[in-house]
Amino acid sequence: MSELRDLVLNAHGVTRWKSARTIEGNMSITGLLWARKGWPDALKQVRVTADTESQRVYYQPFTNPDWRSVYGLEAVAIETSDGKSIKSRVNPCASFQGHAVETAWDDLHLAYFSGYAIWNYLNTPFLFVLPGFKTEEIEPWDEHGESRRRLKVTFPDSVATHCPEQVFHINSEGLISRLDYSAVVTGGVPIAHYASEYKDFDGVRIATKRRAYRRRADGTAITEGVVVAIDIADIRFS
Repeated sequence: MSELRDLVLNAHGVTRWKSARTIEGNMSITGLLWARKGWPDALKQVRVTADTESQRVYYQPFTNPDWRSVYGLEAVAIETSDGKSIKSRVNPCASFQGHAVETAWDDLHLAYFSGYAIWNYLNTPFLFVLPGFKTEEIEPWDEHGESRRRLKVTFPDSVATHCPEQVFHINSEGLISRLDYSAVVTGGVPIAHYASEYKDFDGVRIATKRRAYRRRADGTAITEGVVVAIDIADIRFS
């Protein structure tokens, strides 16, 4: 544990999050990654439902107006809006073996990546209290005239995420303003992912604007092209 970790948890609203079981939100997800993988507009206007206690996510619509995706750690599926199975894949992470940056995805690859990624984003930093997580404050980072504290987080194998070790930049309010990672299933490209325009939704502060860029070896972002853009219109906890 670390003092910085607890500061971040409290700033984002950990007490309210602990009482919730699901997070629902309307959002639009676009960017160069989806186009490169063959799905430029698949997540442009979607409703996402994510569990807080288990790694489970639904996107609707998903590649068809009447379909939804179902993400789980052990399997992903596509089904009709009334729950009829269309296709599924067990051990979905293994299906990315041998992929390169330019490798196209099928719809179940899309369901897996989009599922675990948004589950992480919506449940961070609250994930850090789960068993197996390790947090450590590291040296600060100066960017745009601001010095930010940084938290290095090591994820356990039981949580699907971009990579085992990630670095979170913390602003003066205790909110996550940036996270650095290299997503293994997309080819391991270093990414600087910015989170901004926080809003309070029923006691939990959520970044409603996210922009991910390629990251140079010196840690600076290449802002000419947006790899992933996420715009969240609303969030509900239940």
